Amino acid sequence: MDIDKCKKEARIQIEGEEIERVKSFEYLGARIEANGKTTPEIRRRLAMATAKLQKMKKIWKGQDVHTKVRILKSIIFSTATYECEAWTINKTDSKRITAFELKCYRKILRIPWTEKIRNEEVLIKIGTKTPILLQSIKKLKLTYFGHIKRHQTLEKHILEAKMKGKRGKGRPSRRWENDIEEWLETSTSQAGRLTSDRETFRRRVQEATSRNG
Repeated sequence: MDIDKCKKEARIQIEGEEIERVKSFEYLGARIEANGKTTPEIRRRLAMATAKLQKMKKIWKGQDVHTKVRILKSIIFSTATYECEAWTINKTDSKRITAFELKCYRKILRIPWTEKIRNEEVLIKIGTKTPILLQSIKKLKLTYFGHIKRHQTLEKHILEAKMKGKRGKGRPSRRWENDIEEWLETSTSQAGRLTSDRETFRRRVQEATSRNG
């Protein structure tokens, strides 16, 4: 994979055979894009979870909503959020994740699209006031950020590294740490200092994940 912005493409050969150049590849179950964007991976994970949801029709015919919600969270949601700690989530991605969650609830409650039932009513039937999937993803990512900052690991060196040179023209793409800054409402450096006190950081994570949006 060539991620250099320069126009000159690198040609690498091993024993006379040129290595194929790709725009994306799958590693440990997650798809990595050359441009660093995670929206394609988010859409792919939600599609995989939706397919699995459809295959479990017989289970959703049961009457015990509590049991169905537990199965949904343990199987469907875990499939959808696999390696979500590495995601960079924009507003469109957030809406897509919440829409997927509500679609799942309607599926297990066996509510057809022809019935005009508001999302608020669906959430009440499930037993929650607000959607929880996006908040769960935020908690996982913030917890991972805290783990990175507290340990001297390769991930920490990568996160704190600075690239030399000038950035390209145009509006810069949303970065992984922008999510951290937005959710904790502080700079990445200040958030990093907060992680040294586990209890304080846990409280900030709880506050961040309890807010809607």
